[in-house]
Amino acid sequence: MRELLTVEETAERLRVSVPTVRWLRQEGKLPKAYKVGPRVLWDPQDLDAWLEGQRDPDWSP
Repeated sequence: MRELLTVEETAERLRVSVPTVRWLRQEGKLPKAYKVGPRVLWDPQDLDAWLEGQRDPDWSP
């Protein structure tokens, strides 16, 4: 069975608050989520791919 992340797990994975995850979803800035009953769930692979696309090309450690 595929692992899916809750809103709280997604916030933890992205190191942001739950309200930030909800806002990003509302604004259409996160990958599409699965809606299972009242729950909203994300595929971790979709989040990883999305996060990779957010990388700042001008930033270097």
